[in-house]
Amino acid sequence: MTQNEDNAQLNGHESSSHSGIRYWGNVEVIEEGESYRISRIEIKPRHGIKPQIHYHRNEHWVVVSGVAKVTCGDEEILLGRNQSTYVPAATLHKVENPGSIPLVILEIQNGEYLGEDDTERPYDLNLVKPVADH
Repeated sequence: MTQNEDNAQLNGHESSSHSGIRYWGNVEVIEEGESYRISRIEIKPRHGIKPQIHYHRNEHWVVVSGVAKVTCGDEEILLGRNQSTYVPAATLHKVENPGSIPLVILEIQNGEYLGEDDTERPYDLNLVKPVADH
């Protein structure tokens, strides 16, 4: 497996396409331009997107239905329908669906670079250490 394929797998992307089915739900790109991307994200109940960080893009999340448990930096909030949050570049963040119905959010990415190779995970950043076997 190449480094890019490995990174794509770590990032939860089964292909190079931004749209598609993930183990935690589904992503559908609605519109895309040179410096922005608008996606509809559906997260299954009791699932979530792993913690990640981007250096060249900001994200805005708007909850369409369900409840989102959002961690952004050191802050954790619950968002309901019609509520939103902003994720600045270079901030560790994740979103989870603690509820029993699908969580649907609209994600607006905006930045100078939107490539998936700008996505890093805590293990990649050595922020989370695996537990050593005894």
